[in-house]
Amino acid sequence: MRDFTEIWSYLAGDPLLWLCATLVAYVLGDAASRAMGRAPWMNPVLVATLLLGLLLWLTGTSYATYFEGAQFVHFLLGPATVALAVPLWTQRHALRPALLPIIAALLAGSATAVLSALAIGHAMGLSPQLLATLAPKSATAPVALGISEGLGGSPTLTAVLVILTGIIGAIVVTPLMNALRIRDWRARGFATGVAAHGIGTARALQVHPQAGAFAGIGMALNAMLTSLLAPWALGIF
Repeated sequence: MRDFTEIWSYLAGDPLLWLCATLVAYVLGDAASRAMGRAPWMNPVLVATLLLGLLLWLTGTSYATYFEGAQFVHFLLGPATVALAVPLWTQRHALRPALLPIIAALLAGSATAVLSALAIGHAMGLSPQLLATLAPKSATAPVALGISEGLGGSPTLTAVLVILTGIIGAIVVTPLMNALRIRDWRARGFATGVAAHGIGTARALQVHPQAGAFAGIGMALNAMLTSLLAPWALGIF
């Protein structure tokens, strides 16, 4: 046992350990998702998050120590978001006819996401800092963190809320859309991107290429609109 503790102490000092742990956790999560036939509730990000959380808890590792090694994955969020332009370009022929519905859905979705979160938080007596932290939860992580910091919120807590929002959205979107009998892949994808950003977009790409492309559109447009709506909405509360 003492030998194990000494080995762990040596490994824990290497930032690459947590980068590798993050990648391994996601590979295991993706394998579990494929084994369950890509069931919505077996989300790879959810499984990876649970595995990493358990590992950090068992080893007594702080988040700051973990992030020091895993920050390269965080850096890749930006390029990964930009790369969503590829499926968007392949579906450009379907974008123009749906321009007006997209604008209407974007305004409704973005406003609902920000205002409902702030209204519920205000009703529960949250502090102004926590409200600022909560406001951009439906935007993609790189944008949400910047909005939160600019409004005086906690970017670290915002990151947690963004991930939870994405995971919940990715889990419920398919059964919810089926229950509502929404068959148009453009509508399904766009709603997913607006409500559940990158994690939801990844789920949409698994389901249908057109849904994935429109989810990418929804995620990008929602990020821009949220950066404008969040400061204004926060001033109301």
